[in-house]
Amino acid sequence: MSPDHCDVLIVGGGPAGSSCAWALRQAGLDVLVLDKSGFPRNKVCAGWITPPVLDALHIDHADYARDRVLQPITGFGVGRIGDMPLETDYSHVVSYGIRRCEFDHYLLQRTGARLRLDEPLRSIERQDGGWLINQHIEAPLLIGAGGHFCPVARHLGADVGSGELAVTAREIEFPMSPTQQQGCRVAPERPELYFCADLKGYGWVFRKGDYLNVGLGREDPHRLAEHNAAFLTWLKTTGRIPADVPEAFKGHAYLLYSHGTRKLLDDGVLLIGDAAGLAYPQSGEGIRPAIESGLMAAATVIAANGHYGTDQLEPYRRRLLSRFGATESGHLIPDIVRQFVGEQLLSNRWLTRHVLLNHWFLHSHQPALKMAS
Repeated sequence: MSPDHCDVLIVGGGPAGSSCAWALRQAGLDVLVLDKSGFPRNKVCAGWITPPVLDALHIDHADYARDRVLQPITGFGVGRIGDMPLETDYSHVVSYGIRRCEFDHYLLQRTGARLRLDEPLRSIERQDGGWLINQHIEAPLLIGAGGHFCPVARHLGADVGSGELAVTAREIEFPMSPTQQQGCRVAPERPELYFCADLKGYGWVFRKGDYLNVGLGREDPHRLAEHNAAFLTWLKTTGRIPADVPEAFKGHAYLLYSHGTRKLLDDGVLLIGDAAGLAYPQSGEGIRPAIESGLMAAATVIAANGHYGTDQLEPYRRRLLSRFGATESGHLIPDIVRQFVGEQLLSNRWLTRHVLLNHWFLHSHQPALKMAS
């Protein structure tokens, strides 16, 4: 069997890979996306996106919402676990709730790229200045978009799963019965965020139409299940969620951008999204930085005009630096303000709105990414 050749091979069909593939196809490149899963896939995620995400991808709100969940968010409830939330309301939509199984499938289908789904990456070989993948796919450029455990990141030397400081989370998303909906006090338009007592993580309750997503993530993975169980017990006791929430919670991990530990690029290869460790350090949110990194990578690749040496790919690193800032040791909440947050921010309406929500979670100070065509 003769090899299948493409201009760019993207490993991973999630938001980062799909956004990159979409932009590259707009420029006329032959793109192949390889993913170990079939789509639509069951991807559990708190799953909210801000309007700039839709703007950057030129997604029509009405078209997307016609057959998919696009839950408008006009406020948040924020507090510490054990305390009732402080409510912050806006006069407009500041975010949208999506189901990742729908969102990821939509993005992948609109790319126009060739797809090889249900095929894991089994082998990577460097040959003649390009790549031979799985013994039958040839490409001069390889882009790793396979999430935290991306095999391309491992190929670039990432100590995946052991030597990295990652955030770990456990969560569940399920359709609520009419009875469960009546027993859920959380409003669809107002997700609730609850920080751990040590401020090393937070839990959330997010209602997306008939679906409920509940989870908790922490920088410190020790006793995560215990923290999660205590959080659920408190939510049920206070009637925030139904008493019969399923127990099939799923775990996942991701790197915060501030940790900056992964090699981003080399000759003929670069990483985007969670594979590069780009989640926002204050909130842990990864969808927007994943999508923006995919678009920035595509702009770099297009400008390289078929020459993919390290020097030609280096502008991608500079674009990340310009957009997200320098990488340095960081946490979901920086240590220097951790105690201040605990005593003041979560109980002060102005600080909660303008610092925690607007700046750290919504990034409302940052307009939609616009790449030159």
